[in-house]
Amino acid sequence: MVGAPVPLAPYPDRGFNRWNMEDLSTVLSFEVKKEIADRYFGFRKIIEEDTNLYRQKIIALSLDLETSIGFDLVRIYTLLQDDDLVHSFFEITGLSERLFFDSYINKSPAIRKRALLARKVHGLTKRSRFMNMFFDTYAILYDHIIEYRSTLCQLIEDHETILEQINLFYRKNDITGIMQFLRSIDKYSTGDAESLGPAPETNFKCNLDDKLRLHPPDPVEDLLPIIPVIPTLKEVRAKLKEILVVAWSRQPDLDLRLM
Repeated sequence: MVGAPVPLAPYPDRGFNRWNMEDLSTVLSFEVKKEIADRYFGFRKIIEEDTNLYRQKIIALSLDLETSIGFDLVRIYTLLQDDDLVHSFFEITGLSERLFFDSYINKSPAIRKRALLARKVHGLTKRSRFMNMFFDTYAILYDHIIEYRSTLCQLIEDHETILEQINLFYRKNDITGIMQFLRSIDKYSTGDAESLGPAPETNFKCNLDDKLRLHPPDPVEDLLPIIPVIPTLKEVRAKLKEILVVAWSRQPDLDLRLM
């Protein structure tokens, strides 16, 4: 005997349908907003990290400039001692007269002693030790300038890359448009689509733009000096020796071994 037919389940009422649609709309709204936020802040974080690294490299190069090139030049100024000879040195090398130079350096016994103690002394006579220290220091200065310029050029490229990243970021992320889009999603998900329309004129856009704006870092050229390549020691040794002979004649009792 065939059993009685099983009654079909009642058709879901409108309330159940409405609950499912609203729930799905909320989930989709959340996923869309999460995707937008991940893309926006992910790209922004990369730029901010690159910018912080760029600034750290500038600080490191600034410190290195003082402890390498700066100290080399102070030692050279100390050996030459007199301002007229230091200015002749600038003319021979093409260096700026403002680079770590202060007449006080050559007048301070403490600075003079510290500068001349920092390098190993070699030579049979006082004069040869004086000449050797100068030429050794000049050769090291040349190498330090080459290294400095190489790092500086890399930082210039890093700055250009950051500027390109920021321009690309703004081309792909119109924050005002994004916020209007998110508001429209929220209104649709809450069933308030009828109220969609242009946002009232407020200071919202200006305030948000200011808070979220990516400010490019300063160019490294505005923070650190552009130091020209100096001639090799071989190219200017004869000219340097001329001013060294004069410098030695003015301080013939200087013995670097006793510093």
